[in-house]
Amino acid sequence: MEHWRALAVLGAAQFLMVLDTAVMNVSISQLVKDFHTEVTAIQAVITLYALVMAAFMITGGKIGDKLGRRRAFGIGLTVYGVGSVVTASAPVLWVLALGWSVVEGLGAAMVLPALAALVAGSYQGRDRAVAYGVIGGLSGVGIAVGPLLGGWVTTYLTWRLVFAGEAVVVVIILLLLRWIDAPPDTGARVRLDAVGSVLSAAGLALVVLGVLQSSSWGLVHPRKSPFTVLGFSATLFVIAAGAVLLGLFTAWERRKEARGEDPLVRFGLLRLPTLRSGLAMLLTQSTILLGLFFVVPLYLQVVQGFNAFQTGLRLLPVSITMLIAALGGSALTRVASPRRLVRVGLVVMLVAIVWLLAGIKPKIDNLPFALAMGVLGLGMGLLASQLGNVVQSSVGESERSEAGGLQNTAQQLGSSLGTALIGAILISALAGAFNKQIAGNPQISDAVRQQVGIAVEAGVQFVPTAQVQTGLAKAAVPPDQAQQLLNAYSAAQLDGLKIAILTTGGITLAGFAFTRHLPAERLVTKT
Repeated sequence: MEHWRALAVLGAAQFLMVLDTAVMNVSISQLVKDFHTEVTAIQAVITLYALVMAAFMITGGKIGDKLGRRRAFGIGLTVYGVGSVVTASAPVLWVLALGWSVVEGLGAAMVLPALAALVAGSYQGRDRAVAYGVIGGLSGVGIAVGPLLGGWVTTYLTWRLVFAGEAVVVVIILLLLRWIDAPPDTGARVRLDAVGSVLSAAGLALVVLGVLQSSSWGLVHPRKSPFTVLGFSATLFVIAAGAVLLGLFTAWERRKEARGEDPLVRFGLLRLPTLRSGLAMLLTQSTILLGLFFVVPLYLQVVQGFNAFQTGLRLLPVSITMLIAALGGSALTRVASPRRLVRVGLVVMLVAIVWLLAGIKPKIDNLPFALAMGVLGLGMGLLASQLGNVVQSSVGESERSEAGGLQNTAQQLGSSLGTALIGAILISALAGAFNKQIAGNPQISDAVRQQVGIAVEAGVQFVPTAQVQTGLAKAAVPPDQAQQLLNAYSAAQLDGLKIAILTTGGITLAGFAFTRHLPAERLVTKT
């Protein structure tokens, strides 16, 4: 047992890093009420958390090289704990965003690259594959148990207790840091690249911001756009500005590498086909998982009317099957290659997504939904059991912190894009389907249709039909026409949800293209 105690500490930290994202997802309705805001505002806070991690993950890996991985792990946990305390006591939305999205995000950006490298440094060969399977499984458990735990606490107590509890767990982990054997701190020679950090963070932030706001700003035609260029929405220009900054970041890093200086990212690593495939699959997996875990709780809470705890119960099958598949996937490496296991996982995920699509109805059928979520967990678990080990095994010992930074950057960028992209598609599809429903309805007068059209153009929200009904009553819409609009909105909600879930299916299909360079033989771990 002593051999695995380091994994117990690292696994607890991994579970903690993903737990509160799941808590936030299942507590969306309560957060909207507590902070007197809208779903899109909470979506922005959730996206910002993943974005801060993605933007600073590579820098966090470099800090681990400079200070030593265990020390960076401990400092990052301390920052994370401070953020948890701020989040638990947040009186207004901007303090919630500061404590959770920014401070916790920065702490996680130090913890996760160090964690990935410490797992690789603590275990070798077969044990390493098992360790990464456990870490991957715990990530899935955190994402799926979070709704159950957070749902119960949110429904019967308050969501703030989850973050207060996280601070306590951080203290316990810090007291057990000595269980992790740290290699000698040889990273003092590493110099941090401040310019690269700013360029990468700003570039990623602008790209994700543009995707996130596309539903409210408008993709091309402006709606609530903060500015316009030649009559076009700000969305594409914000995304383009981010792409330009990322291009400058790439040029800057290549220049530093050519001069023999320490770059933030050595792009030479990305010439490794296995590493590229592993990173692409991590990004794909996170985009799908966090996209679904934003959309599905909305369906359960807004359409079905479940509270946070009831929502968490219906997401529990993902937790169980993902842990089983992650651990079982590690054992399967004895008889199957990572490429084959990842491809099987993608097929299983496709089956689950099709099953979910068939189950999106006004009245949920619990058993088919539970089975679909269980199948989704199996597919995700197979991917989780392989990808961390693939990435770390594609590089040598001296490159593991850097690979860990790239690994977690891919995961968190996928998480932020999953929430932003799938959320934006959901809102856009909702607006389009609603407009289509009312345009062809002869029972709605032209005056009411015009009034509703102006409201939709200003920005539609994914809200319970009861809230729509209240708004229609305040607008003095005749009762018979109000009922028609309610029916149209309910149907549009389901259409929007189906299109959003269908998009995750398309991303899953696209994922097969990235499996080409995954190891086709049973993995031999580098030491």
